[in-house]
Amino acid sequence: QVQLVESGGGLVQAGGSLRLSCAASGSSFSISVMGWYRQAPGKQRELVATITRSDITNYADSVKGRFTISRDNAENTVYLQMGSLKPEDTAVYYCHADTIYRRRYWGQGTQVTVSS
Repeated sequence: QVQLVESGGGLVQAGGSLRLSCAASGSSFSISVMGWYRQAPGKQRELVATITRSDITNYADSVKGRFTISRDNAENTVYLQMGSLKPEDTAVYYCHADTIYRRRYWGQGTQVTVSS
């Protein structure tokens, strides 16, 4: 079992920045890929960014150049640095962790609201 706890969401003006954190506990040794998804009201959950244990990253086109994902394997924590935020970035952001046993775990979600 893996438990994920997110933090860092909030309200920010357009053009501002926020940093999300997600700390993993439990069987964190088994985690391979970590990342972030988001879900806006009335929309499906969508990929934001992922990062492997060896720091290979992948981003949604909508956030490339604005968001940066990073990972501290020693602390079992993944970060999402969000910059140049837009109102359309408003969503609940969910951390996920994929394990070597092919299981996916989710965090509880953290709200990000960008005002225009």
